[in-house]
Amino acid sequence: MAAFRNPFEALEEFVQDVSSLEVVVDIVHWIHRRLEDLGVDQSNFASPRGFAYAILATYVSIFVSVYYWFRARRRNRLINELDEARAQLKYLQEKLLQMDHSSSSNNNNRKEVRIFMDGAFDLMHYGHMNAFRLGRSLGTHLVVGVNSDESITECKGAPLMNDQERLTMVSSCKFVDEVVPGCPYIMTPEYLEYVIDKYKIDMVVHGDDPCIVDGKDVYASAKAAGKYCSIPRTEGVSTTDIVGRMLLMTKEHHMHQLDSESSGSRNSGSNNNQNDPSDKDNNNLLGRQSKFLTTSRMLKLFSSDLKAPVPGMKVVYIDGSWDMFHPGHVSLLKIAKQRGDFLIVGVHGDTVVNRVLGMNLPLMNLHERVLSVLGCRYVDDVLIDAPYEITQVMLSYLDISEVLESPDTGYGAASSNESCDRYRHVPQEARYQCPKNPCTFSLQNILQRIRRNQDQFQSRFERKMNAERQFFEIKHSSDNGHINGS
Repeated sequence: MAAFRNPFEALEEFVQDVSSLEVVVDIVHWIHRRLEDLGVDQSNFASPRGFAYAILATYVSIFVSVYYWFRARRRNRLINELDEARAQLKYLQEKLLQMDHSSSSNNNNRKEVRIFMDGAFDLMHYGHMNAFRLGRSLGTHLVVGVNSDESITECKGAPLMNDQERLTMVSSCKFVDEVVPGCPYIMTPEYLEYVIDKYKIDMVVHGDDPCIVDGKDVYASAKAAGKYCSIPRTEGVSTTDIVGRMLLMTKEHHMHQLDSESSGSRNSGSNNNQNDPSDKDNNNLLGRQSKFLTTSRMLKLFSSDLKAPVPGMKVVYIDGSWDMFHPGHVSLLKIAKQRGDFLIVGVHGDTVVNRVLGMNLPLMNLHERVLSVLGCRYVDDVLIDAPYEITQVMLSYLDISEVLESPDTGYGAASSNESCDRYRHVPQEARYQCPKNPCTFSLQNILQRIRRNQDQFQSRFERKMNAERQFFEIKHSSDNGHINGS
C-alpha cells in the first residue's frame, strides 16, 4: 500500500515540473528581454519557478470563480423554480376552490336524501355533534327535532337546559341544516307520519344505544315502517358523564384530589403531559376525568369543511377557554363572526385555563373543547392550545386584522387583571372590545341548577351510568366474540 503523500510535497513537485518546462523558460526569457528593452528594473521579477506559482494561482482563481458562478446560477434557477411552483400552487388552489363550488352545485342537483334525528340534546356536546355529522353523511339534508321540556320531564326527568337553550345549541351546529322544536320524546306512528310528510324525510337515524321508555322502544314505529337506521354512538362522552364531572365540582373534591396524588391516584384523558409523573398540578383537573380518546382522524372529520382565508379577507381572532360549550359562547361567536370575513378561535390549554380560573377547572379537556368549537357554524378555523399572550408573530403569521376582547369567553372577571398585559402586543387600532353579550348564559348557570337539585341529579347520574356501563360491556363483549370467532 502506498504511503500517504504530503500535499505540500505534491504541490512542490508540480511547481518544479512546470518551471522546468521549455515553453515556460522561453516565455520568462522573452518577458525579461521585453522588459530590458523598456528599461524596467527586473530585480523583483519572477523566475520560472515564480511564474509556475503564478500559473497555479491563476488556475485556482479561475476554478473558484467558475465554481461560484455556477453555484450562483444554480441558486438563481432554484429561486425561479420555487417562484414558479408557488404560482402553480396558487393556481391549483384556485382551481380546487372552483371545483369545490362546482361539486356543491352538482350535489344540489343530485337527488336529495333527507335525514331526521331527534333527541333532548341536554348539555349538548361534541358527541351530539359527531352524531349529527354521521347522520348527515347518510344523506344530503339533516333535520333535527328537539324534544320539548314537557316530554323530556315526563319520560326521563327535567332537563338542565330549557327549550330555547337547547334549540340554540342544536341550531349552532354546522352539521345541522334544519331544526324542529317541540318534538315528543316518544316517536308515535302519528308523529312519524307527520314528520315524513311535512319535512319529506327519507330516513330516521339514532345512535345504536337502546332508547327504552316504560319497556317500549321509542323508535319502534320508525323501525316497523322500514325508515330507521342506527349509527355508532360516540364512545367516551355522554351527558351523564359530564353531569358526573359537574357533581364533583366542589372545593372538597379539589382538595381530595390534591391529597390523593401522593398515593398515586391519577386521572387520564388530558392533552398535556397526561402521563408525566411530575405534572402534579394538573392531576386534579376535571377534564382528566374524560374517557374520550381523541384521534387525528376525528379532528380531521370535524375540520373537513374548513378552508384557508382568501387574500383580502378580514381575519378576526378571539380566544378563551370555551369550557362546556354553551349558548353564551354561541352568541359571542356569532357577534365575532359578524366583525369580519374569517373567524379564527383560539382555545387555551388545560394548564392555562386552570391557572386563570383555579379550582379543578377546566371541566372538559383541550381536545373536547376544540371539537366543540370546531362544530360551531360561525367558526372558520381553530388555533389549538393558543398562547395566552397574543404576540406580533402570531398576528403576522395568521394575518389577523382584528382581535376581539370579551369577558364572556369563559374567564369572566377572573382574567381582568391580566387582560391589558396579554393584549399589549396588539396595536390599539386592531383591538375591539365586544359589546355586552345579549345572552347571559354561563357555566355557572348550569352548576347552580345542579346544586339546587344535587340529590336528584346524583341519583339519576348513578342510575344512568350503570345503564351505560352495561350497554358498553355487552356491546364490546359481543364485538370481541365476533372478532375471536371470525
